[in-house]
Amino acid sequence: MSMLAHTAVPGSALDGVWWPALPGAEGARMLALQYQFAQSERWSPAELRAAQFAQLTQLLRHAKSTVPFYRERLSGVAVDRPLDVAAFERIPLLQRQDIQDNFDALVTSALPPDHGGKQEGNTSGSTGRPIRFMVTQLTEVFWHAFTLREHLWQRRDFSGKLAAIRARVSPGVSAGWGASTDSAFRTGPSVLCNTELPIAEQAQWLMQQNPDYLISVASNVQELARHCGRHGLRPPRLREVRTYGEALHPDARADVRSAWGLPVVDMYSCREAGYLALQCPQHEHYHVQAEGIYLELLDDRSQPCTPGTLGRVVITVLHNFATPLIRYDIGDYAEAGAPCDCGRGLPVIRRIVGRVRNMLRLPDGGMRHPRFGEAQFGGIAPVRQFQVVQKTLQEIEVALVVARPLTSAEEDTLRVLIIRNLAHPFTVSFVYRDDIPRSAGGKYEDFRSEVTT
Repeated sequence: MSMLAHTAVPGSALDGVWWPALPGAEGARMLALQYQFAQSERWSPAELRAAQFAQLTQLLRHAKSTVPFYRERLSGVAVDRPLDVAAFERIPLLQRQDIQDNFDALVTSALPPDHGGKQEGNTSGSTGRPIRFMVTQLTEVFWHAFTLREHLWQRRDFSGKLAAIRARVSPGVSAGWGASTDSAFRTGPSVLCNTELPIAEQAQWLMQQNPDYLISVASNVQELARHCGRHGLRPPRLREVRTYGEALHPDARADVRSAWGLPVVDMYSCREAGYLALQCPQHEHYHVQAEGIYLELLDDRSQPCTPGTLGRVVITVLHNFATPLIRYDIGDYAEAGAPCDCGRGLPVIRRIVGRVRNMLRLPDGGMRHPRFGEAQFGGIAPVRQFQVVQKTLQEIEVALVVARPLTSAEEDTLRVLIIRNLAHPFTVSFVYRDDIPRSAGGKYEDFRSEVTT
């Protein structure tokens, strides 16, 4: 490893100047944001909130005057003076259905020229309810800046090789790690693989590429680690695993440690808003990216959650003036965390539970993240893959991919195990599949609920 491996000397745009570096315009912008992030992440919660509300005032003023959907919704909000918390919390929550039904009315009629051009974005529809929205070049700048912040937080060696296993990509090799890093730093190469490739083939590809870092969808990483653990496969240079795209399964970190002896660094993001939270460099909890997102965790009474309380994730994107998303209920649940001892004043999320469709619904109206005892499935029957679907408040269907037909006794033993872990006497039935496909975004859900009320 180079003596400068963790020093992260920026790349220079001038011939003959290696250090101190003089980056180009885009690199300078990235580094200017990193300088500001390094200051603001050490601010007190009060200082952070004051800066956020100064930006929120700008956003709401723009939305009220140029976005048809918000003219009535914000009619009672004074935008000619600094916004206060009480006034902001009176704004109704924006639901996914609102965005689906009002795409045109949610687009600004007067985008500030220096925010760059706008383009349409969309979600994959893994929830069954895809949405469309507009983003700008400015929102892309912040996406890249938070990616770079995450690299710097985790002190990665930019000279290393990065392997990415993603959905809907063409396999190949690139000279750098991507736009988020390459404008500001010299990096090693990156290689791409598609999540549609069978896990066994992904594992062989990973061994052949022998990268320093691996990034993929959380469930894909877990499945890959389990496969490699069973077959004794460990890329010699691999030093860290990064996950994104869905809530990290409670067993995923242990599976990666068992297979490769490595840590998992998780990221929390959504297509509509970019990064919501990044894992703390010193802990397994997450810091909200408060410079780009105003994030609320609300309990069942729509009150802010206290540490240790699970709540709905509601976000306001601070810099998207094309389709302002103000108090948007994204459909996720997360647990509020206590202030972190790492010195960063950024709000803490202790754990991310995920989508409402990934929450078990109980007849008494309660919801919780389900566990099935799946670690014991293989010792009971030759189960290769599974998916648990809650059909009603009393009925659970388990789809299984198996090496051979199961006996009645094996089904009964699995049923007892699942019911015991779900901690409710559900009716559990089994269906058999040749395969359980991933979503278009490369995600795999081991549980989903079809209960809508």
